Amino acid sequence: MRQAEVTRDTLETQITVSINLDGTGQSSFETGLGFLDHMMDQIARHGMMDITVKAKGDLHIDAHHTVEDIGITLGQAFLKAVGDKKGINRYGHAYVPLDEALSRVVLDLSGRPGLEFHCEFTRAAIGEFDVDLFHEFFQGFINHALVTLHVDNLRGHNSHHQAETIFKAFGRALRMAVTVDERMAGIMPSTKGVL
Repeated sequence: MRQAEVTRDTLETQITVSINLDGTGQSSFETGLGFLDHMMDQIARHGMMDITVKAKGDLHIDAHHTVEDIGITLGQAFLKAVGDKKGINRYGHAYVPLDEALSRVVLDLSGRPGLEFHCEFTRAAIGEFDVDLFHEFFQGFINHALVTLHVDNLRGHNSHHQAETIFKAFGRALRMAVTVDERMAGIMPSTKGVL
């Protein structure tokens, strides 16, 4: 089983993340950030990964440190769980619609962090959640999972739907990328033998 647990302890946050890439979409979140929990649940469900996140952060200041550090810790756990990457598809992509919203996510488990995040949210906040923090979440993830990630919200006028299509597509793209192709057994998914 490709699974890992990582704990991150800083002055601002204390976070533990566990992930099972070969799970059934089960999740458990205790972060103090209800909307982020809802979005991470979409990653688990659509990625068919089991994810547990327990986080305590300086939410009395704002959510920035907590969201960024959850992204970092999830990225670290993901990288550890995916292992040497032999036999995986490496690339993943997904389009996901929800009513008026449509998002596309394309990624490469390249070993090189890179983020292109394009979404003009129609509101500055969803409930009390600052939408700018989605970029921070993904930046933290890719920097530590070593993933190249392109996120494009193609349309939408409901910020909740925009965010939800992004996270669902992200989960589905991750699922595709980590899937083992038996024809690639023991082979590094690159023409040069390294990612």
